[in-house]
Amino acid sequence: MIFGHIKMKKDKTKKIAKNVLQFEIQALKNLKKFINDNFVRIINVIINCKGGKIIISGVGKSGIIARKWAATFSSTGTPSFYLDASNASHGDLGQITSNDVVILISNSGQSQELKNIIQYTSRNKNIKLIGITSKKDSILFKNSDIKFLMPDTKEAGPENIVPTSSTTAQLALGDAIAISCMNLKNFTKHDFKKVHPSGNLSIKLKTVGDLMVTGKNIPFVNENLKMQQALKIIENKKLGVLIIKDQRGNTKGILTDGDLKRIAYKHNKFNNLSLKKVMKKNPHSVDKDILAATALSIMNSKKITSLCVHKSRKIKKTIGIIHMHDILKSNIN
Repeated sequence: MIFGHIKMKKDKTKKIAKNVLQFEIQALKNLKKFINDNFVRIINVIINCKGGKIIISGVGKSGIIARKWAATFSSTGTPSFYLDASNASHGDLGQITSNDVVILISNSGQSQELKNIIQYTSRNKNIKLIGITSKKDSILFKNSDIKFLMPDTKEAGPENIVPTSSTTAQLALGDAIAISCMNLKNFTKHDFKKVHPSGNLSIKLKTVGDLMVTGKNIPFVNENLKMQQALKIIENKKLGVLIIKDQRGNTKGILTDGDLKRIAYKHNKFNNLSLKKVMKKNPHSVDKDILAATALSIMNSKKITSLCVHKSRKIKKTIGIIHMHDILKSNIN
C-alpha cells in the first residue's frame, strides 16, 4: 500500500512538471509569431548606439531577467549593464545620459518603479527607450520610442499568478536580441574568448597561437646540418623535435628524438649524415588560429606529438610549433 501511494505521487509530480513545461513551450511558440519589424528596429538601435550605453532594467522577476539580458549582451559583444529600478529613483537615474539606449522589461508595463525612469528618459530626446511589455494600454508601451509587444501568456502555476511562462518568454527574447546583435557585429569565437578569460569556455576556445612555442625557442636547423650537431641542438631545446629549413627559410622537414634513435640504429656513420637525407619531408602544419582541441585531434589521428604552425596560407613558413603536452597541460582534451 505504501509503495502504491508513493508511485501515485510520482506520477502526479511528473504530470505537473510536464504540464509546466508545456505551458512554457507554448509561450515560446507564441513569442516566435511576434518577431516583427519592431524587433528589427530594436536590433538596429542597439548596434548603432555610438557614444552611449545600453542600460536594462525591470522590477521583480522581470528585473532578474533584465540582469540576465545585460550579462548575455556584454558577453556577446554588446556592452551593457543592469540598472536597479528602485535605486534609480534615489540617484541612480544619473547613470542614464544622452545617446544611451534604455530597455525596460515589464509584463504589465505599469510597475511604479519604472515610471520615474520612463519620465526621465522622455525629457531627453537623445535617449532611446525600448519597452518590452504584454500590455498595449500600459504606460511603458505608450511612452516607448520602440515598443515590443509580448504575447499575452498564460502562466504555468495555479491561478495564473506565478511568473513562469512570461519570464521564460522574456528570457528567450533577450537571447534572440543578443545573438542577432552578435551575428550582425561579426562577433567571433575569438572575440568571445577575450571577454571570457577564465573557466571552461576560455579553455575550449584556446587556439594553437595561444599555446605554441615561438621565436628563438623554435628548434630550427638547416637541412645541411650534420647529425652530430643536430643531436646537441635537440638536447638543448628540450622539445624532442627539430624543424628543418632550406636556405630560403622554407620548412622542408621534421625529425623527432624517436626518429634520431631509429636512424642511429640503422646507420654506422650516423654522425656525418646530413638532415636532408633522413628527415621526414613535408611535415604536418596547422594555422595558428585553429582551436587547440582541433590540433590535438589531428595529432591523435596522425599518431604524432608535434605540429608545425603557420599563418594564413603560408604553410612553408613555420612561425611556431605546438606540442601535444602543451595542449594537455592546458586541460584541453
